[in-house]
Amino acid sequence: MKKLLLAAMVLLIFGTADAQRRHGYRRQRVSDDYYRPRVGLTGGLNIANTISSRNSDFSTNTKLGANVGLFVDVPIVYPLSFQPEILYSQKGYRANTVYGDFAQRANFIDVPLLLKLKLAPAFNILAGPQISFLMNTRNTYYDGFNVIQQDRYTYNGDKTFIGGVLGVALDLNRNVELRGRYTVDFRENNPNGSSGVPAFKNQVWQVGLGFKF
Repeated sequence: MKKLLLAAMVLLIFGTADAQRRHGYRRQRVSDDYYRPRVGLTGGLNIANTISSRNSDFSTNTKLGANVGLFVDVPIVYPLSFQPEILYSQKGYRANTVYGDFAQRANFIDVPLLLKLKLAPAFNILAGPQISFLMNTRNTYYDGFNVIQQDRYTYNGDKTFIGGVLGVALDLNRNVELRGRYTVDFRENNPNGSSGVPAFKNQVWQVGLGFKF
C-alpha cells in the first residue's frame, strides 16, 4: 500500500510539473504573439453624411462610399497598443434642391492615429485623432432621369482637417478582424458658409474587415 501511495504521489508531482510547464509555455506563446507588431490591410463601407450646417434649409442624406488602406498594430504594454493607419476614404452627402437631387463626392486620405485597448480576448476598442487631406471633390445634379450637371468643385480653403475616431474591433481569428467606426471632423469645411458652399462637418460610419500579417 505504501508503495502504491508513493507511486501515486510521484505521478501526481510529475503530472503537476508537466501541466505547469505546458501552461507556462502557452502563456509565453500568447505573450510573444501579443508583443509582435502586425501589419495589415483593411477595406470596407463608408456611410457618409454631414452635421452642423449653418444653413437651416440645408439638410443632407447619407452617401455610400468605400475605404481601403494599410495599418500597423504596435503593442505598447498589455492590453494597450498603438495603431496608425493610412486610408483612402470616400465621403460626401446627398441633398434635395430646386435643381434636382444633389450629390457631393469628396475623396480624402485619412490618417487615424489610434490607441487600441483589448477589453477581452477577441474584443477591442479604439479611439484617437485623425488627420484628413482633401484630394478632390465632385458635385452632381440629377433630375430623376438624367445627370443634368456634373463638375469638379474646387475648394479654395484649408484642405487639411482634424477629426476624431471612435471604434470597435472584433477578432474573428488570429488574422482577421471585423471593425466598426464613427469618424467626425472637429471643424467645418467653410467657416463663413454661403448658399453655394454651406458650412458643414463630415461624419462617417464605417464597417469593414482588417487582415493582419
